[in-house]
Amino acid sequence: MQRKFIFLVFFFCLFTKSYASYILIPMDAKTQENHLKAYGITYWLLEQKQNVQWLLNYRGGAFLVPSSERTERECLIRGVTYELISDSKTAQILQEMSSPSKNMDAIVLEKAPKIAVYSPSGKQPWDDAVTLVLTYAEIPYDVVYDTEVLNDALLLYDWLHLHHEDFTGQYGKFYRAYRNAAWYIEQQNNAEALAKELGYAKVSEAKLAVAQKIKAYVLGGGFMFAMCSATDSFDIALAAEKLDICEPMFDGDGTTPNYQSQLDFSNTFAFKEFIIERDPNVYEFSSIDQTNVRKIPKESDYFTLMEYSAKWDPIPTMLNQNHTALVKGFMGQTTTYGRTQIKSNVLILGENKLNNEARYIHGIKGKGFFTFYGGHDPEDYTHRVGDPKTELELHPTSPGYRLILNNVLFPAAKKKKRKT
Repeated sequence: MQRKFIFLVFFFCLFTKSYASYILIPMDAKTQENHLKAYGITYWLLEQKQNVQWLLNYRGGAFLVPSSERTERECLIRGVTYELISDSKTAQILQEMSSPSKNMDAIVLEKAPKIAVYSPSGKQPWDDAVTLVLTYAEIPYDVVYDTEVLNDALLLYDWLHLHHEDFTGQYGKFYRAYRNAAWYIEQQNNAEALAKELGYAKVSEAKLAVAQKIKAYVLGGGFMFAMCSATDSFDIALAAEKLDICEPMFDGDGTTPNYQSQLDFSNTFAFKEFIIERDPNVYEFSSIDQTNVRKIPKESDYFTLMEYSAKWDPIPTMLNQNHTALVKGFMGQTTTYGRTQIKSNVLILGENKLNNEARYIHGIKGKGFFTFYGGHDPEDYTHRVGDPKTELELHPTSPGYRLILNNVLFPAAKKKKRKT
């Protein structure tokens, strides 16, 4: 009797496996045990030339792929929750999603984007949230810096992340607290040597040239993602294209007289009418960032993801896929963006309405796209110089880190004609 029961169980499992035609990787809060590695599985499938359907707003933004033992095995190895479903169940899900009454849609992902991270040499993966999560999710990337960017290496990549860089040539405005620290002195010496090697008299001039190359990359169809100080310092450098905004301790000479009134906001990606912080002893670039004026306790520091139409606005919908609409806030040199400083054609993806601030924004520039995300580390509220790295093994379902990985997959999406 026992042998008969075991045989029936084996036969049922075999029948179920052969009957299942698809693998569904759910991304909801209750089911998925490792959201971050699920993105890695999806990227791995794209590397295998396997198209994946991204089910927008269905179970937290689930992924759907034809079943295979190899995919199952990879999910098991990486600890990613998956479900085997039949043709009829798959058809039922897709039919439900296609209904005009449902704010859902299926987007085909068809190409593994080639990823570059703009970061100086010597930085460890855990110095930056993006490299940290790419490493954890097992998504490959290359590191590029000023030399590579100026030599047009970005043409080889689909997606670019900007490390927490200062594109204004002021060394991150760390002057007051760290000007005598060995790491700060070394950073300044290295930056000056590299600028000279590249043919520039000042670090600010080299950084502007890099920012302009990155701008051209986006205008030509590239996807750019930036966090923390790489967001506002990038726009500040572009606005101050023909000006010297660096005080003598940064570049050895004075600034352009009345430079504030000469800023050209038409050059920027996201921000307008900002006021530059002139004091080198103030750890702030401009009025764009709200870090020093926001009065929100850590316990109540959250931001809300905006809801967009999956069928009519698939891009912001992709970028906001998550298992919760409420995401924990986190600090950085650049934490949040004042809404009055954001251009009208820029989408606000995540905001804190009570404080009238944006945390996560997106826009189109030429043929390309950019996304700015305020803060340093979604799972380290006040990350400081010298703090230990975040262990993502402790945060495999992090909503804040999911937003980064949404941007990584975004370039993989098949272009879809807008409905009329």
